[in-house]
Amino acid sequence: MHRDGVTPPVSRGAPLRTAAICLAVVAGMGAMAYGAVPLYRIFCQVTGFGGTTQQADAAPQTVLDRQVTVRFDASLAKGLDWQFKPAQHSVNVKVGEVGLAFYRAKNLSDHPVVGTASFNVTPLKAGSYFTKIDCFCFTDQRLEPGQEMDMPVQFFVDPEIAEDANLDDVTTITLSYTFHQAHETLAEVNDNAFPDPARSGQPDENKSFN
Repeated sequence: MHRDGVTPPVSRGAPLRTAAICLAVVAGMGAMAYGAVPLYRIFCQVTGFGGTTQQADAAPQTVLDRQVTVRFDASLAKGLDWQFKPAQHSVNVKVGEVGLAFYRAKNLSDHPVVGTASFNVTPLKAGSYFTKIDCFCFTDQRLEPGQEMDMPVQFFVDPEIAEDANLDDVTTITLSYTFHQAHETLAEVNDNAFPDPARSGQPDENKSFN
């Protein structure tokens, strides 16, 4: 209140400006979260963070006598009405040798669905040495109602693993994929990239994938 006893009028534009600023902040945060998804994937692929695998255009020139068993795991994000499983439980490859495996997906819904796969390997320290040449995870996958598709992944274990003493104990690597509906948020992608083993289920050696 002023000294003369008259209260100054309150500007009607102030609440509107405040509301507009709040909406702009919320929209900006949403845009940053959406844009962070591909940036997060690029960071993981470059650094091998969290067991994220690497990518190459061709196989290495060197093949070592050291053998590694590569196991395959599959899971689905909540809300994706698909069936998704590896076509084989495991394969044995020599370090530097190119391996080929298949995953099988089927759309159980009554409408087309576009899915995208997040992935990692365990043990996590092997991520920077597990390299893919070709993979269905590089692009979104669209399945029509009832459509079933075999999806290949071509990979190798980098011979440089032999120079890392911290990896001397690695004889088995598990490659895990989680399919989720395209355009999920960053938090959902992070959660699906590292699924709870009890929820996703590790491959059972006695399980049939026919």
